[in-house]
Amino acid sequence: MIEVKDITVRFGEKLVLDHISTRFNRGMTNLVIGRSGSGKTVLLKSIIGLVTANEGEIVYDDVVFNKLDFAGQKGIRKEIGMLFQGSALFDSMNVEKNVMFPMDMFTNMTLDEKRERVNFCLQRVNLENVNRLSPAELSGGMKKRVAIARAIALNPKYLLCDEPNSGLDPQTSIVIDNLIKELTEEYNMTTIINTHDMNSVLEIGDKVTFIYEGRIEWEGTKHDILQSQNKHLDDFVFASELGKKIKASAMSV
Repeated sequence: MIEVKDITVRFGEKLVLDHISTRFNRGMTNLVIGRSGSGKTVLLKSIIGLVTANEGEIVYDDVVFNKLDFAGQKGIRKEIGMLFQGSALFDSMNVEKNVMFPMDMFTNMTLDEKRERVNFCLQRVNLENVNRLSPAELSGGMKKRVAIARAIALNPKYLLCDEPNSGLDPQTSIVIDNLIKELTEEYNMTTIINTHDMNSVLEIGDKVTFIYEGRIEWEGTKHDILQSQNKHLDDFVFASELGKKIKASAMSV
């Protein structure tokens, strides 16, 4: 479980997050949505400590993360898997070394132990015999799956994903969504996903948090969102013609 308690972030005079409070539960896909500039990326960066909140607390299973010293925060970070927008694989490393990277950083495993773990993680994301390939030799979907394999390499308690479907075609996006959902449930992780992808919201949104201008305006499930009376949320989710049809269909049931 990750809990955000009354988090406020300012960049100079600009108020970016305005007293945000919410809880992200274990074993669930917790989606954060909102327009560009709404504050959702800053929230994710605050949760992992890349942005320092001016006020409030970030709590990992009863441990107040943003009150810890560097060593204490490093201990928590060992338990976080991070899936970055664009995959963020190291171009100078092959697939095996990319997946092995967090093990090199945080463990004393032998090379054989690390290779065994790499192979297990790659098999878990349905990739085999790609160890020696470079990122340039992979498709967009394969890069995402390698990045997921790297994110779960240390068997994390927490998985944070920033726009995991960015740049992917709809079919590949569904594959990535389903994989994240399966891994979340299989390993009972606390998973937080920043996304603009409404298909992700409607398919895997166990909990959806909508941020508007730095504040949480609505929270609920993928089922609740179809019945929402929040105008800002409706404008964001159902602005397209397809979205309007989905909304009308839900309201008629």
